[in-house]
Amino acid sequence: MKAFAALPLALLLASGSLAQQAVTASPATDAAPSPAQRALLDRAAQTGATAITTKAAPAGGMIVNGILDGHAFVLVLPANWTGEAVLFGQGYATPGSAPTVPADPLAKDPGGGLFKHLYGEGIASGIIAFDKTGVATESGAKNTMRLRALMTKLGATRFYAVGGSMGGSIVMSLIELYPQAFSGAVSMCGVAQGWLPLVQQLADLRGAYQVLTAGTPYALPGEQDLTRSALPTVPPAGDATPGDAFREAQKMKVLMPLFALFQAAKANPNGKEARIIRQVAAVGGFAPDPAALGAPLYSAALGMDDIVATMGGLPIGNTAKVYDPPEMTAAEKAEFNRRMQRYAASPKAIAYARQWHQATGRFRVPLVTVHQTIDALVPFSQSEGLGRVVAKAGNTGRIVQYAVPPTRMPLPGGLEGYTHCGFTPAQNIAAFEAMRDWVRNGRKPGSDAVR
Repeated sequence: MKAFAALPLALLLASGSLAQQAVTASPATDAAPSPAQRALLDRAAQTGATAITTKAAPAGGMIVNGILDGHAFVLVLPANWTGEAVLFGQGYATPGSAPTVPADPLAKDPGGGLFKHLYGEGIASGIIAFDKTGVATESGAKNTMRLRALMTKLGATRFYAVGGSMGGSIVMSLIELYPQAFSGAVSMCGVAQGWLPLVQQLADLRGAYQVLTAGTPYALPGEQDLTRSALPTVPPAGDATPGDAFREAQKMKVLMPLFALFQAAKANPNGKEARIIRQVAAVGGFAPDPAALGAPLYSAALGMDDIVATMGGLPIGNTAKVYDPPEMTAAEKAEFNRRMQRYAASPKAIAYARQWHQATGRFRVPLVTVHQTIDALVPFSQSEGLGRVVAKAGNTGRIVQYAVPPTRMPLPGGLEGYTHCGFTPAQNIAAFEAMRDWVRNGRKPGSDAVR
């Protein structure tokens, strides 16, 4: 669930004082820090940041990398800093990979053009790594608050929470659990309603796919138990394959049968394969599209062990659920329900998912959300669900939601699919500026602020 950027094709195929901690310029630095910048670095070290390095940024600004309480972080500090700061919640990464942050968010903008815009406006930005990959809303929120404390001591006077995909879940955690910490927030393509409905959709999708493709060339490999991951995401002992390459290969093992199913359906739109696609999509609540089924399918197949481990059990259950796939006779539906694996939710896991995080709708700051009407991984229903929750809480005066058209990308085998978080730089920037203007002038943005 990468934040803001369109889903890449590869995804589918201890404290101390300054006297004790070195502050150095990186080899890429074009100029030494100015006296004002040196004073900021001194304060950062005095507040516990370690391994601090700097790199000159355009127009006299500075990029700072370091470690805070054991977590890598990066700050982008313009020379004309207004005192405003954006703290950015990153997206999901496949379990088993290493938590990280971009070394230079201006060179490799994780906000799809937003970081360059912020820098040009004199707004600082910061990102801090999670404790773990996979589902990381808890550590994403807690670590962001650590970074907020650091930036406060550097002189930040107003904070905005921004994030996409899983970062949207982090944004909701921040503004609901730390109500005084931020002045406004933006969630792009976010898991904004919460993990409980999304994890249930992932499991339903995988379960339907397994039932309907069993015994066919399109069946999924690996473990078939829906409460377990289908394939490992860490190379076994003795396997010299680099971890990231191993995980990409595992993704493709899940995706290739699905792509073959879509190729068969493309050749015969009225055949059984096309019917399977429509039924799987309907049961899971995703679009009948190779990316919109593929991304959630591999997320379920590779991420369920992490979900269970993170939440202390299975947060979802379907023991009493009656599935109603389309284009089936009553007898076929009964057989489908008989074959669909049943499992019960753990109260402990439900409680965890509600805390980290199921939206309550009770936040106190302006919130702007943007979602494509069809998204390859986080369905538009997350935006709709959040809207209902906020309305039930009587808090619609603090939220503005935008629905924008979906975008598409090429896939292997001559296929094409929807993107995840496939926003343009203009949309990312417009969403932020709509929220910022709302914070500054007190007027809700109009219906055409993000298009």
